Amino acid sequence: MKKIFRYSLVFIILLLFTITMWPWNKNKNNTTLKKVVVAEVAHSIFYAPMYVAYTEGYFKEEGLDVEIILTAGADKVTAAVLSDDVNIGFCGSESTIYLYNEGIKDYLVNFAGLTKKDGSFLVSRKKYDNFTVENLKGKTIIGGRKGGMPEMTLKWALKENGIDYEDDVIIDTSIAFNAMSGAFIGGQGDFVSLFEPNALELEKQGLGYVVASIGELGGIVPYTAFNAKKSYIENNPDVIEGFTKAIQKGLDYVHNNSSKDIASKILSEFPDTSLTDLEKIIDRYKNIDSWFKTTYINEDNFIHIEEIMENAKELSKRVPYNKLVNNTYAKKE
Repeated sequence: MKKIFRYSLVFIILLLFTITMWPWNKNKNNTTLKKVVVAEVAHSIFYAPMYVAYTEGYFKEEGLDVEIILTAGADKVTAAVLSDDVNIGFCGSESTIYLYNEGIKDYLVNFAGLTKKDGSFLVSRKKYDNFTVENLKGKTIIGGRKGGMPEMTLKWALKENGIDYEDDVIIDTSIAFNAMSGAFIGGQGDFVSLFEPNALELEKQGLGYVVASIGELGGIVPYTAFNAKKSYIENNPDVIEGFTKAIQKGLDYVHNNSSKDIASKILSEFPDTSLTDLEKIIDRYKNIDSWFKTTYINEDNFIHIEEIMENAKELSKRVPYNKLVNNTYAKKE
């Protein structure tokens, strides 16, 4: 009996030791990971550096257990951050500008940039051998949600090319983001502004032709950036620092590796897209220089996003750069 008790005691001690020493939710330094929930505005290949940071374990290296949840629409992302349903938001920085102008006391602050251009492509129903923006005159473009960055960047691109977006074209803003491709396939519009992989899918089916990059036409802005409540950034500097460093590692990876290598790293995030198509899409984003080299958001780029908003008649007043951008942990380019 004593022998059975002794064996049982040894077993319990070993079990407790195993449970204690097992790397549950720990990083390589054997420290407990801090849970961080991120709301992403869309699940898009356009955000490849973030997915590289996730799949390559860069967040864990910085002591963070990151969960990324899809929260479609910038308005829904900001609502989730404000209500503390998530810790960090990932969306267009125009949303933080809208909120600040609403007078919200604990407003959202951008602390790390990722994409520096609009990621949508202009898809035409008709094939053009030598497309120019002039070809849009008199046409209907499915442009996305009114006041959203794709629609506002499109308006800026038209204005910069001498086209009056109110008189020379029709921009249809009545169609939801996730229904734009289907509406175009169904016969609506002469052109549609689409993110990948939707643009490539239309090309493969012979239903449309990519004729231009909205991002190249629109210029450099903090198009999609990471934000958090002012109070969260102040109270969790370790999280903000670690998160920013992990995103920087993701940016470094996409700038220093081939499209094929990047595609292989994020394939698990896009199981419905083939490795070949994923490589083509990443190539397309690389070719238009979509991603910042570093997470640092400079003032000129921030001002440009306000210029785009003003041109679209969506900005009542400009906001202070130093209020809505916190580059404390960003690596300056």
